Amino acid sequence: MLFISCLFVSGLRLQAQTDADAIMMAKKNLCVGGTYGYSGWKDYWEGTLKRNNQNLGTVSTQMIGIMGTYGISKKLNVLFGLPYVQTKASAGTLHGQKGLQDLSLWLKYMPLEMALGNGTLSVYGIGGLSFPVSNYVRDYLPLSIGLHSTNLTLRAMVDYQLGSFFTTVSGSYVVRSNITIDRDAYYTTEMHYTSKVAMPNATQYNLRIGYRTDRIIAEALLSNWTTLGGFDITRNNMPFLSNKMNMTNVGINLKYNVKAIDGLSIIAGGNYTVAGRNVGQATSIDGGIFYILSFAGHKKTTTNTPSK
Repeated sequence: MLFISCLFVSGLRLQAQTDADAIMMAKKNLCVGGTYGYSGWKDYWEGTLKRNNQNLGTVSTQMIGIMGTYGISKKLNVLFGLPYVQTKASAGTLHGQKGLQDLSLWLKYMPLEMALGNGTLSVYGIGGLSFPVSNYVRDYLPLSIGLHSTNLTLRAMVDYQLGSFFTTVSGSYVVRSNITIDRDAYYTTEMHYTSKVAMPNATQYNLRIGYRTDRIIAEALLSNWTTLGGFDITRNNMPFLSNKMNMTNVGINLKYNVKAIDGLSIIAGGNYTVAGRNVGQATSIDGGIFYILSFAGHKKTTTNTPSK
């Protein structure tokens, strides 16, 4: 859950058939593969003030990850993702961090798929859990690789496809656990004499509009993440884990199913932060290769339609 755990570090997110799209894997089929992502920012928002810091230069994040989707049935999928993350600042004395970040596990259920007008309406319910798999340093923003909280995400999603064109809308609520840092006191808007940090919950909304066939998906994406609480970075200070971190991103995603090799797909994408609060104005790109393994005793399918 790199996007959720690392807002100030980057805008990266594991991409492919995901918890946020309207694609279902066929029963007893496993789609698995690897992704690479890069994100960088120089300007950031300190509260609502947009600025840069010459002691940081450009803060960049690289990610390599493995992710997969398995079809328990055509209406129920289980998904997983695990990224290895490395951060770097091009200026100053702060050292970057690297390591395994958070394991994400998802259940994706499609209770309804029906004809509506000349198109198809699909409704999804999605639940996810992410948790850290290494003891990485969390109190080191903006160069930590994550926030080290355990996150529970509940999402509702609706997709409508008319011919080869589709619109997908989703909304999520994210519950985040408290975390422990390596100091006995810290200051937010008041002094806290404890090593425990209460993490504010968050909401996320996505709008996807694009073109989808059995061979290709091309979509434009608008997403918003809003922290329900927190506080602003104080002037010339480092960010803190429980800061209010809001961001709006625009981007594109592409997926191509290779005709010559059934089951092989290539994905690519990019996004840009157009508005934010206590986050970096990141430009991000990613790509990956995935392959479908069938355990159903028949030929794999590479269809991209919602009723996959």
